[in-house]
Amino acid sequence: MLEQSLEIADRRPLRPSRESISPAPQRRPSLGLIGVGAFGEFCIAHLAGHFDVSIHDPRRDLGVLEKSQGVRVTDLATAAQKDIVLLAVAPRDLRDVARKIAPHLKIGSLVIDVCSIKTKPLAILAEELPAHAEIVGTHPLFGPRSGKDGIEGLTIAVCSSGSPRGRLVTRFLRKKLGLRVVPTTPERHDEEMAYVQGLTHLLSRIVLAMDVPAIEHTTATFDHLMRMVGMVRDDSDEIFRAITEENPFAAEVKRRLREAAQAVTTF
Repeated sequence: MLEQSLEIADRRPLRPSRESISPAPQRRPSLGLIGVGAFGEFCIAHLAGHFDVSIHDPRRDLGVLEKSQGVRVTDLATAAQKDIVLLAVAPRDLRDVARKIAPHLKIGSLVIDVCSIKTKPLAILAEELPAHAEIVGTHPLFGPRSGKDGIEGLTIAVCSSGSPRGRLVTRFLRKKLGLRVVPTTPERHDEEMAYVQGLTHLLSRIVLAMDVPAIEHTTATFDHLMRMVGMVRDDSDEIFRAITEENPFAAEVKRRLREAAQAVTTF
């Protein structure tokens, strides 16, 4: 049922007989979104056209979104009983949420996370969730700021070990959302993100800490630097810590950055 729900299996229309009647419309798949922070809210507009979306987040009032986005606000147990459960929570909250939803997941449910690191979160989900729930790890390499003009062509990493459900999710992301999907393993993902995200965020925080004054005469190189800083300057401390501390490969990047900075600035 879920495979048909995702609308990613090839479909060929059957030739109706004269005695046939119009079939009843197929039920849209249900999706429970748990965690409606900045990224969770950003996801709603892109998913509501494909799923019956229910949302849950005890940390905020979701009434406005319920009215404006056509979604349902529900409790945690009900959100966990949907065909697909999308976890958009901080890494530090993941184990607690996983334990709470585990008794409510129905057989055949699909659980997807969007954490910016993958090794530790996927290990937590494997430990806490029942065997009958399939887990697919994703990391959208974009957010509300970079995706404000649309997400088509943007990149998302998918960790699924080539499972059938993982292939279905990949096809949905490519065909329905227009994303560029990069299959990877949790370890390879985190090793690369330690540089791609970790280095970017570390350098940006350093520039912000310098409190650079307004400058009238700039170069293209400087403008590129400040655009990089601007892309992440509004990210929360929670996101910064997850990228630079929770990633098991981040410590090595920080060590190399310190050594390189010392070598470059020592004359």
